[in-house]
Amino acid sequence: MSESDAPSAARVLVGVSGSPGSLTALCRAAGEARSRGAELWPVLAWEPPGGELAARRSPAASYLVPAWERLARERLVAALRDVFGSNVTGLLGQALIARGTPGRALVEIADHEDDLLVVGAGRRGPLRRALRPSVSRYCLAHAACPVLAVPPSPLEAALAAAHRRNTWRLRLDTADMEKEFETVPPEV
Repeated sequence: MSESDAPSAARVLVGVSGSPGSLTALCRAAGEARSRGAELWPVLAWEPPGGELAARRSPAASYLVPAWERLARERLVAALRDVFGSNVTGLLGQALIARGTPGRALVEIADHEDDLLVVGAGRRGPLRRALRPSVSRYCLAHAACPVLAVPPSPLEAALAAAHRRNTWRLRLDTADMEKEFETVPPEV
């Protein structure tokens, strides 16, 4: 049997952007890879600022591509450190940087039927939906392999609510916290 005929190992690919939703998806993908005995492939897709069309029109873009790739690599390493404590996952596989729109890049890389593609499926309001297409929806519609859309962590919603209150300079509601502290016995 030649090397080209050798069966490829099962892979769990996960889209990583550094957002809280993608970090939740990365945690879930690591668990799936462990339970399946598969390789973990974290993928960070990036585009030049303004998109590919703007990069082709700008003569300076060719000089900036290495810097943009370095920034993407640093963002992927930072995400791995946030989840695993280092850039080593403890699983077989490799981390990839892909140039292109996130949905399309993930679908092109997850091209085997036995792959599993894991993406974060965060809550999105109507304004965000209008301005930026959903990566998870694109992957669900176009992937040739199973796709696992991971819902956001409940902590993410609580942090977003606190951030909105801070932005609008609204008072935080501490009544729930007071009730919980009343039920906890004091430490002696």
